[in-house]
Amino acid sequence: MGIMNTKIKSKNNPLVSIVTPLYNSEEYLTECIESVLAQTYNNWEYVIVNNCSTDRSREIASGYAEKDKRIRITDNDVFLNSIQNQNNALCKISADSKYCKVLHTDDWLFPECIEKMVELSEQNPAVGIVSSYALSDNTIFGVGLPYSQTVVSGSVPCRLWLLERKYLFGNPSSLLIRSDLIRNRVPFYDERYLNCDQMVCYELLKDCEFGFIHQILSYYRIREEQVSSFVIRCKAKALDELILLIKYGSIYLPKELEDCKKNVLTKYYRDIGRNILRIMKKDCHEYHKNCLNDLDYSFNKVVLNGILIRLHDMLKKPIKILGRMFKKNRS
Repeated sequence: MGIMNTKIKSKNNPLVSIVTPLYNSEEYLTECIESVLAQTYNNWEYVIVNNCSTDRSREIASGYAEKDKRIRITDNDVFLNSIQNQNNALCKISADSKYCKVLHTDDWLFPECIEKMVELSEQNPAVGIVSSYALSDNTIFGVGLPYSQTVVSGSVPCRLWLLERKYLFGNPSSLLIRSDLIRNRVPFYDERYLNCDQMVCYELLKDCEFGFIHQILSYYRIREEQVSSFVIRCKAKALDELILLIKYGSIYLPKELEDCKKNVLTKYYRDIGRNILRIMKKDCHEYHKNCLNDLDYSFNKVVLNGILIRLHDMLKKPIKILGRMFKKNRS
């Protein structure tokens, strides 16, 4: 990837704000920035928000900013946590931008990414969010929408995940969002929840359509310190599902809500019962408890239900084993 993209910028192309929250990412930052410079779409600004990095990240970013005036760097006065820094970074986009593209430092874009996403958006003004297939290692994410469908009601991707666990949003680096939707929502992400990037899509899609490009346009990595790793470690996946159901089920699943809620609650109780020692560790315990309190659920009652279901499942196993042995001996 070269530093300067030679494609001539068209005056008719709307401005896109690309935003990268930056913290100690010297390992992958060059690849990330180079992928922006290699875009076939050239009318963009690139805002890199340095969150008190202590490695060479700031130096690397500055080297690119000196060579391309479309790149600007801002520095936080104090260190912010991951979600706070993302909200802070989104406040830095230009008032003139029509679209916004978040790009995390671990990730990178394929050359046609912004061009394809802007083209679809310009052809369909009711679209508020555009996504596409995303690659992570050797796995393709975003599969689930029929190839013939590129613009659908905002309810479609929400229902696909709630009912079939088909996830079309990828990660924030997979999305292009209309800038006015970002400006009208401050803070953009709800900092109480780990799945705030998914929640904000559900919030925005109440009032706009969803676009999808059936092409791999981004690549993202998962590292140990990322939010997704915390979800896995603290067994919060079922809890995040419950949060979405409680907050948005009446909008997107008016007929199926109660059955879905029962299934997710049972799954969550089983996760609690099987992983009680892990969930009771301080950071995991605080997240589960705070989220449940916000949903008007008692953490202690949830833990009790989890333990009871776990005991029930454990008692069923020897009974099943004895039943199989009895049948075998009789045959």
